[in-house]
Amino acid sequence: MKKIVAILNILLCTLSLSACGGEDEPKIDDKTTTTVSPANLSFSADGGRTTVTVNTGAAEWDAATEASWIKLDKTGTAGKNGTIGVTAEANPSLKERSASVTVMAGRERVQIPVTQAGKTPEPVDPSIDVPEGYTLVWHDEFDTDGKLNTSDWTHEVQGPGWVNNELQTYVRESFDGKPVTEIVDGKLHINCFKHAGKVYSGRVYAKVNSGWKYGIVEARLKLPKGKGTWPAFWMMPANNDFGSTPWPLCGEIDIMEEVGYNPNYTSSSLHTDAYNHTKGTQKTAERLTSGAQDDFHVYRLEWTADYIRTYVDGKLLLSFNNDKKGDARTWPFDKAFYVILNLAWGGDWGGAQGVDESCLPATFEADYVRVFQKE
Repeated sequence: MKKIVAILNILLCTLSLSACGGEDEPKIDDKTTTTVSPANLSFSADGGRTTVTVNTGAAEWDAATEASWIKLDKTGTAGKNGTIGVTAEANPSLKERSASVTVMAGRERVQIPVTQAGKTPEPVDPSIDVPEGYTLVWHDEFDTDGKLNTSDWTHEVQGPGWVNNELQTYVRESFDGKPVTEIVDGKLHINCFKHAGKVYSGRVYAKVNSGWKYGIVEARLKLPKGKGTWPAFWMMPANNDFGSTPWPLCGEIDIMEEVGYNPNYTSSSLHTDAYNHTKGTQKTAERLTSGAQDDFHVYRLEWTADYIRTYVDGKLLLSFNNDKKGDARTWPFDKAFYVILNLAWGGDWGGAQGVDESCLPATFEADYVRVFQKE
């Protein structure tokens, strides 16, 4: 009996040593204490940047976030003390959003809560027809003659051939005293003209650094006349890295396009990696909009997580449903996009039947641009 007890004691001791580890097994310091300051972050809807100080007893640390709208830059991660630069992108929604930044030091995980306010609704003029269930979040009525508001609009500057083999040169505001964009009698004029042997025009972006995710986007437009003109009202993704997400994988929403050699036929198109004109698979709808070059018509995008629809004067033109596969090749429309207005000259489509320079100067007019989002 004594022999059996002795054997059991030896076995228990062996198991105990095995469970606790030998003397050569590295020890983990459970007493590391990490502090961060500030302990939580709050941003306005416009976004911004702030710095968090990190102090830890560990030999090194790191930080990460799963939120795509938060960017981190870190210093001092190879030591006990350092900083985290936290940048929040502008919130394109009316709703507040939240996320967190995780600091990792040894076994410790410290969460830094991050909140961001939603956009503030715009004051509504009684003359503006707000769709039921929506709130006006941004608009430009072009009611002050002169130049565009540079806090809202950005001009593109590019030479001929930049995209689609187009012939115009895009400049900022004017060239040699001649405006490519101007507000006249409550209307935005985008002017295309020839000067000293070259054609100049305007291409402008609304809220290029923030844009909007989902909602109704509409403009009241009068189209230019002449073979060679190519006006467009469309959208591209804000803050897109075209190196890692090139066109058409990034997505493109064309609310209204028209080419002068096919007057008054307006179209809407969607471009994705799976559906685009280089493959002949783009999602497009076209219809005669009588008088589009002689008077103003309303072109509207209705964009939700479930579908994209476009309308001309309230009549449905294009409808495209989200296939819900979570595949960016077929539905890249789950991020913020910004608005573009431009008047191209010639190019692969606008110049497909040649150009008639006797039609210059030509003008593309916008009475207003409005963006509404769900309450």
